[in-house]
Amino acid sequence: MKVLIVKTSSMGDVLHTLPALTDMQNAISNLSVDWVVEENFAEIPTWHSAVNKVIPVAIRRWRKNLCKRATWVEWQNFLQELKSEQYDAVIDAQGLIKSAVLVTRQANGKKFGYDKNSAREGLSSLFYDEKFDIPYQQHAVERIRKLCAKSLGYTFPKTKGNYSIAQHFAKKSEKITAYVMLIHATTRADKHWKEAYWVEVIQELAKQNIEVRLAWGNQTEKERAERLAIVASNVVVLPKMGLTELATQIAGAKAVVSVDTGLSHLAAALDKPNVILYGATDPKLIGAYGQNQTYLKADKMENITSSQVLEKLLPLINT
Repeated sequence: MKVLIVKTSSMGDVLHTLPALTDMQNAISNLSVDWVVEENFAEIPTWHSAVNKVIPVAIRRWRKNLCKRATWVEWQNFLQELKSEQYDAVIDAQGLIKSAVLVTRQANGKKFGYDKNSAREGLSSLFYDEKFDIPYQQHAVERIRKLCAKSLGYTFPKTKGNYSIAQHFAKKSEKITAYVMLIHATTRADKHWKEAYWVEVIQELAKQNIEVRLAWGNQTEKERAERLAIVASNVVVLPKMGLTELATQIAGAKAVVSVDTGLSHLAAALDKPNVILYGATDPKLIGAYGQNQTYLKADKMENITSSQVLEKLLPLINT
C-alpha cells in the first residue's frame, strides 16, 4: 500500500506524526510511505523505517519570493515529483487550506483529512474525499494516530504511541562522556528561562563533574550559549548543527533540560529523560509526548526555580 503523508511543519508537528507511521507499519504489511514536508524539516521523516521517499516543499520560502522565476521553477519541479506517483491514500494531517490546496489536492489518490470541526482551518475539509471528526481535546499525537487509523481502516492501537526513531541513532550516539543537554533557545520571549537559573544548574552539574552541552541555531542563541559557557569549565558550546547531528547529540545525552521548543519534542521522540519547563504554554495538548518526560509548570517561566529543575534532573543523571 502506497500512502502519502502531508505534514509540512512545524518541527514539533512533524515529530508528532511519527507514531502514526509506526501504527501503520504494524498494521499494514506492504506499507510504503512518502511524505511531503517543509525543506527545513526534511531530515526528520528519513529517520523512520516506514518512509520510502521524502518530498520537500518550500511554501514558507516561496511565498516570500513569488516574483522570482526560480520560485516557479521549483514549484513546477515539486508538482512533477508529487504527481509522478499514484497513491492508495493521501492523508493531510496538517489541516490547513494551504496544505490542502497546494499539496493534497495536487496529489494522485483518494484524499483523507479532518472534517470542518476538527481541522485547524475548517475550509481545508472541502478538498478531501473522506473526512473525520477527531476532537481537539486530546494530544496532537493521538489526533494524528486516529486520523491515520480511520483513513487506512485499521484498528486504533490502545498502546502509547511509539516514534520508532531512537534505534536509528543508537549506534551513532556517544557513550563515553556522561553529559547533559541544556536546550535554552526558543523563539518566543515568554518561553525563555532566566539565564541566572541556567547558570545555577550548570554550576551544580559542574560540582558533580557532569559535562553540559549547549546547542544554538542563530547568532543570538550562540551569544547566550557563550555567556553560559563562561560560568564553569564543564560547558561545551556545540558548533552549528543540522537536525540529524543535533538528534545524535541528544540521543547520547544522559538527560535533557529544555524550554518549550521543537528540540524538546525531539528529545521526547528519542525517549530521552527530559525536564521541560512550561510557563507560557499548556503542555496538555501539545506538550512533549514520550517516555520519561517530566513537566515543570508555572504561571510564568521566572516562577520555575533552578532548585525545582535540579530536584527532577539529578535523579535522572544518577540512575
